[in-house]
Amino acid sequence: MKRVLIVLLFSASLVFAADWPQWRGANRENHSPDTGLLKSWPAEGPALVWKATNLGSGYSTVSVVGDRIYTAGDAGESSHVHAFDTAGKHVWSAKLGRPGQPPAGYPGTRSQPTVDGDLVFMLGQHGDLVCYQTADGKEAWRKNLAKDFNGKVGGWGFSESVIVDGDNVICTPGGPDGTLLALNKKTGEKVWRTTDLADSAEYVSAVPTTITGAKQYVQMTGRSVFGVAPDGKLLWRADRKGRTATIPTPIIYKDHVFVTSGYGVGCNLFKVTKDGDAFKTEQVYESKVMVDHHGGVVRVGDYIYGHSDGKGWVCQKYDTGEIVWSNPGVGKGAVTYADGRLYTRSEGGKGTVALVEASPDAYKETGRFDQPDRSSKNSWAHPVVINGRMYLRDQDVLLCYSVR
Repeated sequence: MKRVLIVLLFSASLVFAADWPQWRGANRENHSPDTGLLKSWPAEGPALVWKATNLGSGYSTVSVVGDRIYTAGDAGESSHVHAFDTAGKHVWSAKLGRPGQPPAGYPGTRSQPTVDGDLVFMLGQHGDLVCYQTADGKEAWRKNLAKDFNGKVGGWGFSESVIVDGDNVICTPGGPDGTLLALNKKTGEKVWRTTDLADSAEYVSAVPTTITGAKQYVQMTGRSVFGVAPDGKLLWRADRKGRTATIPTPIIYKDHVFVTSGYGVGCNLFKVTKDGDAFKTEQVYESKVMVDHHGGVVRVGDYIYGHSDGKGWVCQKYDTGEIVWSNPGVGKGAVTYADGRLYTRSEGGKGTVALVEASPDAYKETGRFDQPDRSSKNSWAHPVVINGRMYLRDQDVLLCYSVR
């Protein structure tokens, strides 16, 4: 495998005030805690700080903890997890598992590393789940969700980014032996598995949350939206059929669960209540306003923002499902939120990135630029904004911008 090459383009001091340790940030809400960021960009876009290459093929975005950045990609005979520091120095690379494409295509890693203290966890597209030491990439343990746990996932392969909660790693092997699985984070040994739900896994990353005062993990498959207690007990389940592929992460707010998926399915809002020890669900609405394929959506206040197939970028009222505005924007793509702005990234063409006011008043861009070093593949890796930096992964290349 080629060594990761870091090219330092711009020098600036960094203060590490916050972490982005997992998929969609510390709370999986896709909200950066950053403040004092640029409210608009110059015509050429924000300043490029550095560029990393030779990361391999794949769609994994980055996790950032302290002065370390973690991502993954295929190269040669294996997929690999990479660590490098925020000053541009490569730290280590370690083997993950079998590279290449699952049956339905698109070679390369999909998931995002999850960092917990001195350990980092990564799930490969063929089900390899590996725990490494953050200091040097030394492997602590490995399992395979398909081989070791009879997991069943759709044709695009394992794509979720696992949860670390307390002493456990929570993942979704899917299949007849149970949909959700908890492993001891230090040993990889099984702690529990759901026995009352056996849906196959899709491509959704679960969310640790609290609903009606009860801690739980909310997950979605092609058949269900559901909540599981920290001991593996199924608390509630709602019927919700997807089509072809179910991907976006659920949004949990005010004891309600918002979900969306593409291929013409749309979005749903479920109210979750508790009567004694029993949980109940009620569908508040079902709508075609937000038909998000896989770029994800973000909630800001009482509004949902994201790309909807056939409508463009949409602002939608969370509680009623009503559309507030729509705009073509950068085209179909992914989104994250920081300091009053949406950072939207086109999946195709020139990989255009735009800065958009997160406001229900109107769609208003305050900057855009075309990504340099654009690959010929879809730029599906979601943007990450943390500590005044914006990270854009495009296959073999990772770009770091200053947005403060």
